[in-house]
Amino acid sequence: MSGAAPESGLLAQVCEITREAGAAILAIYRDEFTVEHKDDASPLTAADLAAQRVIAAGLARIAPDVPVLSEEARAAPWEQRQTWSRYWLVDPLDGTREFVKRNGEFTVNIALIENHRPVLGVVLAPVTGELYAAADGQGAWLQQHAGGQWQPIGTRTLADPAVVAGSRSHGSDTHAFLDALLGTAYQPFPMGSSLKFCLMARAVADLYLRLGPTSEWDTAAAQCVLEQAGGAVLDLSGEPLRYNTKESVLNPEFLAVGDPAVDWKARLGKARPA
Repeated sequence: MSGAAPESGLLAQVCEITREAGAAILAIYRDEFTVEHKDDASPLTAADLAAQRVIAAGLARIAPDVPVLSEEARAAPWEQRQTWSRYWLVDPLDGTREFVKRNGEFTVNIALIENHRPVLGVVLAPVTGELYAAADGQGAWLQQHAGGQWQPIGTRTLADPAVVAGSRSHGSDTHAFLDALLGTAYQPFPMGSSLKFCLMARAVADLYLRLGPTSEWDTAAAQCVLEQAGGAVLDLSGEPLRYNTKESVLNPEFLAVGDPAVDWKARLGKARPA
């Protein structure tokens, strides 16, 4: 992670698009807005759709031949998607529940997937202005505000007690699993959206266990940031989380970690319910 800034020109362009989407979100966030609900009962606001329009236009401008899979656009059928070896995976506003609560813990997420792996990822927290960016082989970076200096970031050795990031709005009982996984007491750190991954990428937290459904666009950009910062995202069999491998866009349950030197696969084997 040497150097003064990420070297990838494509990454710089995606960062610019992400900040444009963040500005579109904030224009609505700072005013009154209505909340609708999608078929799965998850909330939808004008901010989700405004960010989607900005991102779709921006990606079409910089990479017109690369398909886009996004939460707020109709998904391409599996017969078409399974032929993709390279595509954008986008969540225009991850953490809509946090947006509605106005607690600031929501993000814009853009990832580039190649051969089932996220090889470029950008995560923006519009309220704070913090932007996380990563590209395969270049490390992970944090820019505190638009136009600010880039800071290389990296994960840490597993702390004692471990700091465990967890969701604010999606409750699932992970205590027994975490007790078996860690074997010691741990410190919870509630956080919304994909920012949980970013806490690990910047050495503030150690792991995030997700039991229950998430979609591929929820995790891809932040997975890239975490992996390039030195961490890993594993399914509960201990294998790396991969994308576009099946018709469903739902992820398996997973564990995101900052310290991959720990034998998480062995720990998962002992902790995972039979």
